[in-house]
Amino acid sequence: MHDNPIASKRLAQLDQLDADLINRLQEDLPLLPRPFAAIAAELGCSEELVIERLQHLLAQGTLTRFGPLFQIERAGGLFVLAAMQVPQARFDAVAMLVNALPEVAHNYRREHALNMWFVIAVETPAQADSVCARIEALTDCTVFSFPKEREFFVGLRLPAQANKTSGVTDGPERI
Repeated sequence: MHDNPIASKRLAQLDQLDADLINRLQEDLPLLPRPFAAIAAELGCSEELVIERLQHLLAQGTLTRFGPLFQIERAGGLFVLAAMQVPQARFDAVAMLVNALPEVAHNYRREHALNMWFVIAVETPAQADSVCARIEALTDCTVFSFPKEREFFVGLRLPAQANKTSGVTDGPERI
């Protein structure tokens, strides 16, 4: 049911600044020498606090990734959508093995015979088969790979809300 087996075990506790920061970072990042200073000015806090909060959200697993999206093929690389049929009893353990690989961008659980889907990002097309073979060796599950044939852009935004009943406050003073 949940996409991320690790995150599904708990709900993030967000204060208003964390929620505002997550929502703001789903837009564009200002192309300035100090983009976090510009975001801090929008949010009414300091650049240092924005960076501290972002690092905290990543460290606690509320955010699993923060970074640019590239059309990797223009740089000679390749994205591959991959899937496996993982026994339910081993799903969480296999997900942790797959997610630990630096080439795996994200991982999703699906209600399907192929119940684990993930994206492999590699610097060269030749590396894709090697990563799939490594995953098979680590997990003892067959990897089915589906190289990208056509690209679509989906502007997905996942709005974050502060926890009102969690006892979490607005956190440190916004300076």
